[in-house]
Amino acid sequence: MLNEFKAFIARGNVMDLAVGVIIGAAFNKIVESVVNDLVMPIVGALTGGGFDFSNYFIALSGNVTASSLAAAREQGAVFAYGNFITVLINFLILAWIIFLMIKGVNRMRASLEKEKAEGAAEPAPPPEDVLLLTEIRDLLKSRPAV
Repeated sequence: MLNEFKAFIARGNVMDLAVGVIIGAAFNKIVESVVNDLVMPIVGALTGGGFDFSNYFIALSGNVTASSLAAAREQGAVFAYGNFITVLINFLILAWIIFLMIKGVNRMRASLEKEKAEGAAEPAPPPEDVLLLTEIRDLLKSRPAV
């Protein structure tokens, strides 16, 4: 069982997946920073007063009197729609960035395939000895049979 596990871990796909997960986690931090530090302050300022969406909630219990989400959650049940809006904006930005990356990769692939097809469309001329042999063959074919 240990040898099977070693073989499984040593596969290239598993290592690629591990690298992808690590890069994805780092990329997630970048997107969170873009949303929380750049986008949300602008959105808050445009919608009237520079508020933070993450503290928008509706109290589902009469015991909730706090003004911040963290304190309200300690007092009782809350419907944290502001946090959802922040996560939704996070997702949309991430999806847009991934879309642009895939579009760029597809454009690069198409360009490489086009160059490859253009290179294959023009075959190299045959060497002189092949041309000479072809000419001799054609002359022999055109001779009358003896």
